[in-house]
Amino acid sequence: MAEFLLKTSWFIPFYGLIGAVLTLPWSINLIRRTGPRPAAYFNLFMTSLACLHGSVALPATWGMVPQQLTFEWLSFADLDLSLVLEISSLNMGALTLVTAMSLLTQLYALGYLEKEWSLARFFGLMGFFEAALSGIALSDSLLLTYGLLEMLTLSTYLLVGFWYAQPLVVTAARDAFLTKRVGDVILLMGLVTLATYSPGLTFSEIGQWAATVELPPLTATLLGLALIAGPIGKCAQFPLHLWLDEAMEAPNPASLMRNSVVVGSGAYVLIKLQPVFALSPWVSDTLIAVGALTAIGASLVAIAQIDIKRTLSHSTSAYLGLVFVAVGLEHVDIALLLLLTHAVAKSLLFMSAGSIIFTTSNQDITEMGGLWSRMPATTVAFIVGSLGLLSLFPLGMFWTLRHWLSGMWSNPDGLILLLMAVNCLSGVNLLRVFRLVFLGEIQAKTRRIPEIGWAMALPMVSLTIITLLMPLMLERWQLLLSMTSPVVERDGLQYWGLLLIVLASALGVAIAAALPLSRTLSRPIRRSTRFLQDLLAYDFYIDRVYRVTVVWMVNTCSQVAAWIDLYVVDGIVNAVGLATILSGQGLKYSASGQSQLYVVTIMVGVGVLLVVITGGANLLDSLQHVLQLWHGNPVP
Repeated sequence: MAEFLLKTSWFIPFYGLIGAVLTLPWSINLIRRTGPRPAAYFNLFMTSLACLHGSVALPATWGMVPQQLTFEWLSFADLDLSLVLEISSLNMGALTLVTAMSLLTQLYALGYLEKEWSLARFFGLMGFFEAALSGIALSDSLLLTYGLLEMLTLSTYLLVGFWYAQPLVVTAARDAFLTKRVGDVILLMGLVTLATYSPGLTFSEIGQWAATVELPPLTATLLGLALIAGPIGKCAQFPLHLWLDEAMEAPNPASLMRNSVVVGSGAYVLIKLQPVFALSPWVSDTLIAVGALTAIGASLVAIAQIDIKRTLSHSTSAYLGLVFVAVGLEHVDIALLLLLTHAVAKSLLFMSAGSIIFTTSNQDITEMGGLWSRMPATTVAFIVGSLGLLSLFPLGMFWTLRHWLSGMWSNPDGLILLLMAVNCLSGVNLLRVFRLVFLGEIQAKTRRIPEIGWAMALPMVSLTIITLLMPLMLERWQLLLSMTSPVVERDGLQYWGLLLIVLASALGVAIAAALPLSRTLSRPIRRSTRFLQDLLAYDFYIDRVYRVTVVWMVNTCSQVAAWIDLYVVDGIVNAVGLATILSGQGLKYSASGQSQLYVVTIMVGVGVLLVVITGGANLLDSLQHVLQLWHGNPVP
């Protein structure tokens, strides 16, 4: 049975697509009498089949040689565009994570959107979303992956704009779509360029080609920079990071998937293309610089947010920045571990945040308080998710960073400082949110707040257990070094570095615990403090910098192009048309019936044509020829 499911694992992405198609009669209001919930049940059923299929097939891939399935799309002369899928333990593991998270999210959404009139449309979009993510997990073709990333961009636009009656939602969907399109277009340029150099567009062929090829430094640098542009946009890294904050206008279940698995899809592509980035040290340095800048900047920005979803979304950008640093250092294993541990912990945090939003109908953390006694399951989920995200013993991120600092890797000294800074700032941010939301005095909007229902509680409690068991899962899957494994070198640095990171996390928690728990802290009175908070809350005013630079340049160029089109291009065309009309109006009076006048008109036209052709150099000779023809004299 497992062997059969393994051979048919290529069909798993179609489960979500079939679920999306089955929801159409309810999505377009062909069926109204039953309400939209049957559509959700269809999609849940298909996602359950996908999760079960992948979970049973996954154990059969351990120790198996990766297998490829090729589907020819276009083959002409020396052009071969084939769509290739790879069946391996890595791909099936990523696929199982996607389907499991999609199943939990959809079950959670069934309770979160229980009163939503367009529930069927949401589940249809989630099925489309799941199909694209599952396809990326199995894809071994850069061409196929690019097409699936475009599906994700479209899904993001539709899900962010789900509540399209609100003007702010429409603006957020548009900005998210356009920001991602910038990275996608540059990635397409890199894909086309890579197709001219590499013997194929599968990740396997690209890796083998990159191991032996010698490209000119400029070519290798430009190619690598083009290929990282798409993941930068998908992972919300600087400078294409503003869309993730605006994408929080989507319903919380969609934000849950986007901050855990969807942003990870861009990093997954980045990991697959790592051999190409190693061709140029400039590209590797760019990955490290972008990741480090985003990790520190996003961690600072998260501290100043008062919207519970936005403070968690900036934390997503920060941890994805660490993935970029790992790829830049050629630590692919660490990048995968970071993606896995972050996805599980961040999903749990967003489930907890969604439960708070659902019960309070509010996202402002300064208007909450005292929820720990009214929502115990949600409180435990937030605590476990926060500990799973920080490098605190014994949860998953602790073991991931321990593996990173082991002697197997050649780590720069600045890496420990970066990890310390991110963990310290994350500790400050998460405990600040926890104190404002769950501790303190009960506020007016949290006075009569019940715990969430079973549809939301079941996936949240299940994910809490999974987060607690993550260290055992990592050890079982042999993704971490065991405690007894010898360290090759720099053994002392490993433990000292890990101790410093744990102490930095504890320091962040201590700083947040020592801060005064004041609701008015969201708007300080002192001007210097207010300036600093506004600087962080508005993301260093980067959107305004874009407005006076990039947006201004695009607007100016479009206005110049519009002026040229209106007054130059249209002016020339209109002038030709006006000259034609006037000449026609003038020539109608020369229709006298005398052939001599017609001949004169023809000769004058020929003369004008000769003047235009010769540029007026032989104007007198042309006139002389016309006069000789008029008198009937032969032309010499």
